[in-house]
Formats: sequence, structure tokens, C-alpha cells
Amino acid sequence: MLFFALFFLAGLGLGAVLLYGYQRRQARAQRRIPRDWPLAVRPLVNNREKLVWVWLAKVMFDQQILVKLPVTRFTAPKHGTDAAHWYHLLNGVYCTFTVCSMEGQIIGCIDVPGPQGLSMSNQTLKHNLLSHCGIHYLVVDPTNLPHLIQIRTAFLGEHAARGTGQNSQLESQFRDVRENLQAIVDRKRHGKNSAMAQLDAAMPNTSEYAESQQLAPGWEQNSFVTPLDSRSAGLGR
Repeated sequence: MLFFALFFLAGLGLGAVLLYGYQRRQARAQRRIPRDWPLAVRPLVNNREKLVWVWLAKVMFDQQILVKLPVTRFTAPKHGTDAAHWYHLLNGVYCTFTVCSMEGQIIGCIDVPGPQGLSMSNQTLKHNLLSHCGIHYLVVDPTNLPHLIQIRTAFLGEHAARGTGQNSQLESQFRDVRENLQAIVDRKRHGKNSAMAQLDAAMPNTSEYAESQQLAPGWEQNSFVTPLDSRSAGLGR
């Protein structure tokens, strides 16, 4: 009887050692850098965002345009707060474009709604969050672009906007950009998109590209990461 008991205990010990060794090998395999990465390149922006990007680069010619920058990159929690909690909550939140001065100061953020629009709760949360930090926030529809004076006044103040308005050459240039972009949208809407086809050839449609690449669950196929729309608990007040 004692022999069987010792044999049973030895078997348990051997099993525990084998299990421990197996778990360690699995952990090392997960940490090991793969020889072939199971990833493929996909577009940074979709067709609607490209229109706003081109327009914004012309209108905010004296600023830098950053693409899909997380808000955690240019904000920081106040002292005494739970930094890990806020980082986890906001790390996936970003706007389509962030306007930055040449000195690295964030001036404003712009969202471009997708085909399904942008939820009011998402817009309200971003507006409140960024306004609290002194950062302007706008939602820009590529089919209804605002006037350059409007966006420059909102982001840079009346002085910068007036300076642009007095320069007839710049005003004419921006008007041409707006009209050209509007013409592209109209041609695409009516099926006469020969010019747009050349632009799309360099950067394929986001949804079609995502489907062809068969993105894994959890990788956003659209342009927005909006975890705050489906959070399990509300933000603290």
C-alpha cells in the first residue's frame, strides 16, 4: 500500500514538473520575435479623409498636420490621479487629424465622419475632453468643407484669419482647392470619377482593402477606434 502511495506522489510530482516546463516553453514562444510577421500594410486614411487631408494641408499651410494621433500622446493625467486607469481608458481614442504648430504645440483636432457618420456621444465626449485641455475640436464633412476663415479663426484666432483674408493670392489659392475638391466629390457621386480613380489607384478604398486583407477581429476596419461608445461604465464626474 505504501508503495502505491509513493508511486502516486511521484507521478504527481513528475506531472507538475512536466506541466511547469510546458508552460515555460509556451511563455517563451509567445515572447519570441517571429521570423515572419503575420501583418500586411493597409491605408492610413480612407477616400473621404484624403479629401479633407489635402484641403487641410492647404488651409493650415503654416501648421503641421498629424494623422490619427492618440490623445494620450499630447495629454497627461494630473498629479494624484490614477494614471494607469486614464491611460487604459483613453489610449485608443484619437481624432482623424491633429493640427500642431511648428513649435510642437497642439492647436486643434478634426474628425472626418465615416459613411455611417460619427455618433453624437463620441463627438460630445471628444469636445468636452479636448476643450477642457484648451484644444479646439471640429467635425468636418468632406462634402461640405468650411471656409478657410472659419477654421483658421477657430484654431488660430481672428488675427491669423484676417491676415489670410487680406492676401488675395492665398484666398484665390484656397478657393481653387475647395472648388477642385468639391468637383471631385461631385464626379464621384455621379459616377464620373475618372480623376478620382487615379487618386484611388495609389491608395485603395479602405473597406475593400480591409476585406481583401481579412483583418482579424479586434483590428478596426473603419477609420475610428471608438471604445468610449461601448464602455461598460461611465466616466467619473
